[in-house]
Amino acid sequence: MDSILKYTATLGFIGYLPSAPGTFGTLFAFLIFILLKPSAFLHMMILLIIIPIGILSAHRAEMLLDDKDSRHIVIDEFCGYFFSLIFIPFSVGYSLIAFFLFRVFDILKPFPIRKIESFLSGGIGIMADDIMAAIYTNIILQVIKTVNPGIFSFS
Repeated sequence: MDSILKYTATLGFIGYLPSAPGTFGTLFAFLIFILLKPSAFLHMMILLIIIPIGILSAHRAEMLLDDKDSRHIVIDEFCGYFFSLIFIPFSVGYSLIAFFLFRVFDILKPFPIRKIESFLSGGIGIMADDIMAAIYTNIILQVIKTVNPGIFSFS
């Protein structure tokens, strides 16, 4: 069971890439999202499944790797990316913008993301900062969608 949880948390080999595993974890989520083209209902169901799995697998993997918020754990980027697109109409354009915005917020960790990361520990802490980065991303996407709904709606 431990090996399955670790494999899940690292998204297999992706978490062990020598450079930018978080970005590649997000890229993997982007590709899955584009292939699935999820309806709002399916999108919500996916989140209800992957977030608890992310918390559990990240928590256990952190212990197994003996490294607090190990860079090998990338399930949080995967879940965060999917969360960033909640209630955004499916399009390649919005998906691409979400990818870049999410990575910026995940890397820079503006207030209170860094605070959340240091306040919470284990799987919840690993996931929480990425969910917050996703919320920031989603807010910007919601504003864009409201102000100019067609700007990123290309397929």
